[in-house]
Amino acid sequence: MDDVNRTETGNEETGRWKNFNSWIKYYFNYECYMTFLNGCYSCEWQAQQKKKARRPLCCCSLRERLFYPWLIMSFCLSVLLFFTWIETSNEFNGFDWVVFLGTGVWFFWSIVLLSFLGILAAYTTLLLVLGFLLCWEKQQLYLHWYHKILVLIMIPFFLFLLWILLTYWKDRWLTIGLSLQVFSPYIHLSSISVMVLLSWPVAFYLIHLEGEARMRRYQITSNERRRNTCCSMLTKLRALQVAIGVPFFLILLCLYVVPFGTYSPCLQEKEKLAPKPTFFGHRGAPMLGPENTIMSFEKAVEYGAHGLESDVRISFDGVPFLMHDYDLTRTTNIKEVLPNASSRHPSLFQWSFLTTLNAGKWFSDAWIKPFFRMKPLSEADKERARNQKIAKLTDLLAIAQKEKKLVIFDLESPPSRHPSRSSYIHLVVRVILDSKIEQHLIAWLPGSERKYIKSKAPGFQHVGTFYTLQELAEENITRINVDYKRLYYNGLREYKAANISINLYIVNEPWLFSLVWCHSIQSVTTDNIEVLNGMTHPYYFMTPNFYLFLWIFMDILSAVFIVSIFHFHWWRESQSEKILQGITSYTEASSASLQNEVLEIMGTPAPFPEREREPASSKAVIPEVVNETTAPTVHPTNDVGQPVPTEPAFEPIQAPISEANREATLQTVLPILEANEPAVPSVEKPPPET
Repeated sequence: MDDVNRTETGNEETGRWKNFNSWIKYYFNYECYMTFLNGCYSCEWQAQQKKKARRPLCCCSLRERLFYPWLIMSFCLSVLLFFTWIETSNEFNGFDWVVFLGTGVWFFWSIVLLSFLGILAAYTTLLLVLGFLLCWEKQQLYLHWYHKILVLIMIPFFLFLLWILLTYWKDRWLTIGLSLQVFSPYIHLSSISVMVLLSWPVAFYLIHLEGEARMRRYQITSNERRRNTCCSMLTKLRALQVAIGVPFFLILLCLYVVPFGTYSPCLQEKEKLAPKPTFFGHRGAPMLGPENTIMSFEKAVEYGAHGLESDVRISFDGVPFLMHDYDLTRTTNIKEVLPNASSRHPSLFQWSFLTTLNAGKWFSDAWIKPFFRMKPLSEADKERARNQKIAKLTDLLAIAQKEKKLVIFDLESPPSRHPSRSSYIHLVVRVILDSKIEQHLIAWLPGSERKYIKSKAPGFQHVGTFYTLQELAEENITRINVDYKRLYYNGLREYKAANISINLYIVNEPWLFSLVWCHSIQSVTTDNIEVLNGMTHPYYFMTPNFYLFLWIFMDILSAVFIVSIFHFHWWRESQSEKILQGITSYTEASSASLQNEVLEIMGTPAPFPEREREPASSKAVIPEVVNETTAPTVHPTNDVGQPVPTEPAFEPIQAPISEANREATLQTVLPILEANEPAVPSVEKPPPET
C-alpha cells in the first residue's frame, strides 16, 4: 500500500514537471533557442539535431579545451581594464587633454576607450555565457575560428594597455584602491547576492555529479566487466565535485567573515563626520564658462567657491595673464587670426595681441564640449561666453578682493628667450601688491624664492606640496596642496595630526568627494563645482551599526536561500533517481522473463525460475501504463486435423511450440536481448548430451 501511495505521489510530481515543461515548450521554442546559441557561438545558424556530448564529464574536444583558458584569460583582462577605466573616470578630462597635445584634435577619447573596453568585456562575457548555456544543455562546444582569432588578438592588446598603465600611469591603481575604500561595504553585500545566484548552477552540477557517481557505483556492483572504467569515471566525478564545490564554499565563507578586515572611512557615526570640504574653482567653473575667463570665475563665486585657482603666464611685454595650455590653439581663435603662429608659446606674444583674441567661442559654439557631462548652456550664457577675452591676473585679483575669496595659482616660468625669464616671480609679486588685495587672500604656491616672498609680502599664506612634516615646519607652512591619490597612503593622517590644512586636486566625481569628506579633508580643487556644491551629505555613508545589521541579515538570508536551493536540487535528483531505478528494475525483470521464455522454446533450462525472481513491486512501481498484448487465438482441431469451431478466447494463452513459431519468436526477441545485454548476466548454452 505504501508503494502505491509513493507511486501516486511520484505520478503527481511527475505530472507537475510535465506540465511545467509543456508550459515552457508552449511559450519557448527550444529548437530556435539552441539554433541561436549555436549560431552565436559556432556561427552555425542551421537548425540541427540535438548533439549530446558523448562523454558525461566533457562537452568539447581536446582542441576546445586547450583554447578555453585563453578565452577565460581574455575575459579577465577585459573586465580588469574596463573596471580600471571606469574607476578612473575622475581623470577623463586630463586624459583627453594629453591626447589633444599629441594629436591636436579635441575629442572625448576617454569615452571612446571606455566604450571600446566595454564592448570587448561584453563580448568575452557573452562567449563565456554561451559556452555555459551550451554545456548546460549538454551540447558539444565548437567556438568558431573567427571568435578564436579575435580572442587571440585581444590578449596582446590588453597586455599592451596593461603595460602602459603599469609603466606610465602607476598612480591610476591608487584610484582603484580609493574606490574600494568607498564601495567595499556595498561590494561585500552585492557579492553575497551574486553567490546566492551562483548557488543554483553550482548546486545543480554538484548534485547531478553525485547522482552520476551513484549510478557508477551501481554499475560497479552489477557489472564486473566495467569495474575499471567505472572506477576511473567515479574518480573524475569526485574530482569535479571538489573543483566546483570547494572554491564556491571557500569564497562564500570569506564573504561571511570579510567585514572583520574591511576598512572604509565612510563607515562612521554621524556625530564624528567632519564638516563639508570647501571648494577651489579649478580655472574658475570650467563646466559653466570658458576656463580662466572672468565669466568662469564669476560662476565659481556664484556656486559657493571658497577660493579661485588659475594658471599664470607672463606675456612678452611683462603682463601676467591667465592661460593653462602651452599654446593658444584649444582655448582661443588664433587659428583664424594668425594660423602660422598658432603653435607658439603664449608667453611669446605681446599683450596687445592677446587682447584681440576671442577666448569663449570654442566653449559656446564648438560641437565637442570640453567636458562630457557638461550641461547645456542657456542662450544668455552662450552669448556671454562668446564675448570672453583672455583675462589678466589683475582681473582675477579684483574678483577675489570684491568677493573675499582666496587665490591660488600655478606660476609657469617663461621660455628661455623671454625678457622676464629671471625676474618673473618679482614681477608677479609686484603686480599683486599693486592691486591692493588683502595679503591673507593670496595662497602662494610656487616654491621658488620663498624668503624673498616673505620679506616683500609677509601676509601671504604659503602653501606647500607633498613635503615632509619637518620641511613644512622649517618653512612655517600650515597648508599643503597635493594630488588626491595621496589620500591612499593612510589618509594623510600624519598631516592631519600635525594640524596641517589639506587641499586635494582635482576632485570631480561625487564618490571621490564623498571619500574626501569622510576623511575630514578641509578643501578640494574641482571642475564640477555645480554638482559637488549641491551634495548635502557624503554618498555611500553608513553607520557601523547599520552595516552590522545588514551584514548579519544578508549572511542569514543567503545561507537559508543556499540551503534551500541545494535541498531542492537534491530532492529533484532523488525523484529522478527513483524513477530511473524503477525503469532499470522493470527492464531487468522483463529481460530475464523474456530470456527464460526463449530458452524454454530452445529446450534449455531457464536460469531464472519464477520462484527465484524478485517481484517488480519490491523495488519500485513504474508510473507508466504497460500495453498488454493478447496472444493470437488458436482454434482446436480434431483427429483428422480439421478445425473445430469454438467461441473466441480472450485470455492470454501460451503460444504452441512449432518450428515456424520458434523461428519467428527467436527473430523477434534476440535483438531485444542483445540490446539489453549489459543489464542481464550472460548465459551460456550447455553442450548437447552425447
